[in-house]
Amino acid sequence: MRDRIGVIGVGNMGAPMAARLLERGFQVRVRDVRGEAEQPLLALGASSAASPSALAQTCDVILVVVVDAPQIDSVLRGEQGLLPTLRPDHLVFLHSTIAPGDATRFAATIHERGALVLDAPISGGPGRARAGQLSMMVAGQARALERAQPVLDALAARVFKVGSEPGQGATMKLVNNLLAGIHLAAGAEALAIGTAAGLDANTMAQVFRASSGQSWIADDRLARMLAGSQESHAQMHILAKDLRLALGLVQRTGETAALGAVASAMFEAALAAGLAHEDDSALLSWRLQSMGAGSPE
Repeated sequence: MRDRIGVIGVGNMGAPMAARLLERGFQVRVRDVRGEAEQPLLALGASSAASPSALAQTCDVILVVVVDAPQIDSVLRGEQGLLPTLRPDHLVFLHSTIAPGDATRFAATIHERGALVLDAPISGGPGRARAGQLSMMVAGQARALERAQPVLDALAARVFKVGSEPGQGATMKLVNNLLAGIHLAAGAEALAIGTAAGLDANTMAQVFRASSGQSWIADDRLARMLAGSQESHAQMHILAKDLRLALGLVQRTGETAALGAVASAMFEAALAAGLAHEDDSALLSWRLQSMGAGSPE
């Protein structure tokens, strides 16, 4: 019999992941503090849980796909939280991008209840989540990985086993997102400079995509901006938060991250300009405007 899957947090990533699991024939129960976020999934055949505790009572595998560590704390320890209801036969995925120390702490708390846990950050965006094409960076015990395989097969095109200790997955995700933030900030700067020098933004996008300046995140965000998309796939404050966490990791290693610090400062300036809840592709148009280059045609 297939595990019954609970998904806590059905926002930009949790919702398409839940939809993918439904499509693959899993029984799925969802929980989000915003009841309206659950409605599209209920229409697809999911059921709703009144609380994390209620969800755990009827689910075997639980995916936690919330924004940050305080939200995970609330899921675990808040009113009608998961912890009192966890059983030794539960498997909990921690998908959020958080500090390694928080991942270690949450995993230890879950282990104390006898449950299995995987530190399993995700990358790829909502479209790849819906298609089951995520990249997933997992760290945890071998038996947790074995138990997780059917869910991994449904959700991820690539699963990277980065270690056996929770916290290693979170570390990998922060290093990846540090690089992503640097690429996006660099793309924003290149676009602004080229536009100011008289180049066409659409032509630049084509050249970047086909040449040595190519990066996946800059290509993806530039295409969104040029299409005039108003849909928010990944809000600005999320990657800004990830860059802060990555710089905290850098500090703990004793290394330096000059490029990461510059990228983080650009994101923080965009937040201060009121773009926190805009799609992070807005960094490109904001950088154009802040340089006085104006918006591309």
